[in-house]
Amino acid sequence: MRSFSVFVAAALLLSACAPKAQIDCTVADAPSSDVEVCLLDVNVFNVLDTVRTDASGRMRYSVDVKPGQPEFVYLFRGGTKLASLLLSEGEKAVVKADTLGVYEVEGSPESLRLAEVEGMIGSFSQAINAATDGREAYSLFIRHYRECTRFVLQNPKSLTVIPVLFQQLDANTPLFCQYTDALLFRNILDSLKTVYPESRYVKALEKETVKREDAMKLHAMVGSAPVSGYPDINYPDINGQKVALSSVDSRAVLLHFWDSSSAENKMFNLDYLMPLWERWNGRGLQIYAVDVNPDKSSWAATVKAQKLPWINVNDGLGARSAVMLYNVSSAPVSFLLVDGDINSTITDIKSLEKELSRRLK
Repeated sequence: MRSFSVFVAAALLLSACAPKAQIDCTVADAPSSDVEVCLLDVNVFNVLDTVRTDASGRMRYSVDVKPGQPEFVYLFRGGTKLASLLLSEGEKAVVKADTLGVYEVEGSPESLRLAEVEGMIGSFSQAINAATDGREAYSLFIRHYRECTRFVLQNPKSLTVIPVLFQQLDANTPLFCQYTDALLFRNILDSLKTVYPESRYVKALEKETVKREDAMKLHAMVGSAPVSGYPDINYPDINGQKVALSSVDSRAVLLHFWDSSSAENKMFNLDYLMPLWERWNGRGLQIYAVDVNPDKSSWAATVKAQKLPWINVNDGLGARSAVMLYNVSSAPVSFLLVDGDINSTITDIKSLEKELSRRLK
């Protein structure tokens, strides 16, 4: 009986000494409110607990944190993120937040750096959503890409680089979308493994790095093969069916960017593209038209009203769509794709007709 009591006492002592991080958070104007404490599990939020604030809006919570394995912890109230924390064992993070998600944190240096990261990402998101044309959107993208690359290289041993490296422009487009980004991922992974070899976030980064390295190797292997030399697009048509640019089986494809909200662009369809289509479609020309107007209902109505016979697609993203891939700064603008490559000599209808005459004899 005594040995059992000693065992229980020892277990309780070990439990009491388990590494933890403390959160002391005060939410202004939120007395007696429920605050969700969530743990980031690589790519999803897991709710650890719901804690009720006292009459002054204060709540406290302890998070189990293993040595050498900092955890991303987030506080939510009614669907609004109040604070983002990156906590190491033994830390006590003192948070002052409001109900809109503006917060300050003390006692956790990495949480301060994480706030910098989220501010950088949030500013970019607001700016890109407010962009009015392709040139502005592309400029914002390049600036943010460089800013994020600089942050990652300056903080190679901080786990705050994880949300930077895993950023998504949308559900299908990562910020770091170039094959050569695998080199950056490998560089940072090797640095993080010297500090946090057991961290699940580092292990997730390793899986992503290996996947990217494999893709880069494959790209290098087929780089000399006769494949498409242009960024592919795979957007829905007016029937909601996705049509990939690379799937168009024609001798020549005119990739055309236009804006269905522009009267000038609509006139261009009828005055120039329709005669071009009628002359050359039977001889091997297809038109793949990408509308940059995010109003898909208006676009579909225009396509039907003008009875446009070629491939018409729209992803509803406006300035954040393929215009960034092709550095489109105004509409209408077209690219002639022949034998998997972009013909850069096309500047107007006359030069286009000349090239089609040469190519589609």
